[in-house]
Amino acid sequence: MSKTVAIAGLGWLGKPFAVHLQTLGYRVKGSATSIEKASILQQRGFDAYHLEISEAGISGSPQVFLSEIDYLVIMIPPGLRRNTGANYVLKMTHLLSEVEKAKVKRVILVSSTSVYDDSQGMVTEKTLPKPAGIAGNQLLEVEQLFFTSDKIKTSIVRFGGLFGGSRQPTRYLAGRDNLIDGHAPVNLIHRVDCIGILSEIIKQDAFGHIFNAVTPEHPTKSDYYTKKAIKLGLFPPSFAKAEDEVFKQVDSELLDLVLKYTFKHRLT
Repeated sequence: MSKTVAIAGLGWLGKPFAVHLQTLGYRVKGSATSIEKASILQQRGFDAYHLEISEAGISGSPQVFLSEIDYLVIMIPPGLRRNTGANYVLKMTHLLSEVEKAKVKRVILVSSTSVYDDSQGMVTEKTLPKPAGIAGNQLLEVEQLFFTSDKIKTSIVRFGGLFGGSRQPTRYLAGRDNLIDGHAPVNLIHRVDCIGILSEIIKQDAFGHIFNAVTPEHPTKSDYYTKKAIKLGLFPPSFAKAEDEVFKQVDSELLDLVLKYTFKHRLT
């Protein structure tokens, strides 16, 4: 009997991840933030459910969505970059309550390397995150909510900057002048590797870990985006000269030690 994976968030990453899991033989359920979006996904062949999380609670039928599943993958964007004052911690507290109520045993929580502050320099999973901003602190608090729950076993995946498919940051930067942090290393990961890492956690039952998920190569932003722009036939961006730049480089030790994962998309 095939096992069932529920994906909270059938978006840019969630939809291709769902398709990949189906090719591996898993049954997949997914959620969307409105009835209309769920209906469109259903028409496209997804087993989709309406699930919208707000500070006030959860709209939809969370217990139906979470019923009879073996794994839950949470990839709900926190929406903290837009400075809307959103309380991501409160939202995810509502979700955690439903997850525990449904007696889900295995959870993957997609987080971000923004839990590390730029001032921390080179970091690995052994490095204690010290976020300086509100967004980073909320992300870290949500991580701890799930990771310390005694009712579920959670793995945290801290993705770096995501790219692939229609998401190409080089196109946004092309032709721009006086960009900052040109000497800072890039901390990126392609969608193909996001899917690969999440799949391996499930296949290997690698729960109870925190993974930094960033491509091992770290060219400087100036070198990487200049070469990438030229390759794409775009006008390269230019970076301002600066002194005393502060930056972080995110590396992973556990992707190799625990998952034996080999990256498919390299930056060089």
